[in-house]
Amino acid sequence: MALLENPLEHPEKFHISKDLGFILEDPLEELPDRYQVWVKLAKNLPSLVEKGQFREEAEQLPELSIDQLQGYKEERLAHLALAVITMGYVWQDKNTKEVLPRNIAVPFWNLSEKLGLPPILVYADCVLANWKKKDPLGPMTYDNMDTLFSFPGGDCSKGFFLVSLLVEKAAASSMKAIADIFEAVKKKNSESLKESLQSVASSIYEAYETFQLVHEHVNPDDFFNILRVYLAGWKNCSFLPKGLIYEGVSEIPKEFAGGSAAQSSIMQCFDALLGIQHTTENDEKSAKYLEEMRNYMPSPHKRFLEAVASQSSVRDFVSSSDDTELKKAYNDCVKALVYIRNYHLQVVNTYIISPSNKQDSEKGQKSSDDEVKGTGGTNLLIFLRSVRDTTKQALLEES
Repeated sequence: MALLENPLEHPEKFHISKDLGFILEDPLEELPDRYQVWVKLAKNLPSLVEKGQFREEAEQLPELSIDQLQGYKEERLAHLALAVITMGYVWQDKNTKEVLPRNIAVPFWNLSEKLGLPPILVYADCVLANWKKKDPLGPMTYDNMDTLFSFPGGDCSKGFFLVSLLVEKAAASSMKAIADIFEAVKKKNSESLKESLQSVASSIYEAYETFQLVHEHVNPDDFFNILRVYLAGWKNCSFLPKGLIYEGVSEIPKEFAGGSAAQSSIMQCFDALLGIQHTTENDEKSAKYLEEMRNYMPSPHKRFLEAVASQSSVRDFVSSSDDTELKKAYNDCVKALVYIRNYHLQVVNTYIISPSNKQDSEKGQKSSDDEVKGTGGTNLLIFLRSVRDTTKQALLEES
């Protein structure tokens, strides 16, 4: 049971905050003058789409080199702005474009390579870096926050992105406990480990409580019929079956999955910490998809998850212990994850499955719920049920 260096001893090298976890702290709102055209166009997306003018404006952008972007936060804001522009260009009016023009494609591709991200809107863009406080001195609460960029559909994107962010923030309260967990295992301190695991379980339940805000701030019809269109990717996508051509980069279409909660580093972090495996004898797809989604996270976050997973000592330590209370504390973390994943299934039913069935009914069609795809390109219910069930299987015998 080899123990490596505690990954959280130097969180800054992974671009992780001890308070906010994987959320980008205090994102920039503006770029240097020459790049501000990207921010301005991305901010105007909803009104320009409504007028049918967004693509025309996007085609007028100058082709800029990314060489004068300075620092990580400028690069993250530029990636977010170019990602928003890309989604607007491809999906405006559901009249799909198969080629992204070079003035957007070339800088977006180059910047994505530098950040270790794909050239598409990812969770790290629209959730983790897409926020600001109205009152800079006030708290991070829904009423005191706004998004930097939004999509058509009124306040739907604000609600969806900010509630997702607040779920991340609630779960991030466990980051300090994660550092203590590694230390406790290293020193074989069962009492300290017990306390830290209880803290992790509490943070996951707090994330679950926060998740319920979605019903207050996101309208299911607006989400399904408007916002979801702009979050879709071009992998396993019937509208772009071959993918998207990035002009000036490659003449061969490229396939990338759309934004997905599977790209949340904090949820995969809990799995890695607790040694939860999502592969079963009958199903390797879920584990492979989650592994693939790590490539849709900023590369420092992906390295952090790999560092946590490489230790895999927490589950071994707990399962080999005779301490029933310690096993209960571990199981409480697993049960909390099952709880939030069950709730995710309920939310998906409200926001995707029910509207999809309604749409099919209006068209006189009938398809299986299991065929409905998520924005990440998976068969949504099959994937979420599989992840929930394999999480449940990680429970240890307590007696």
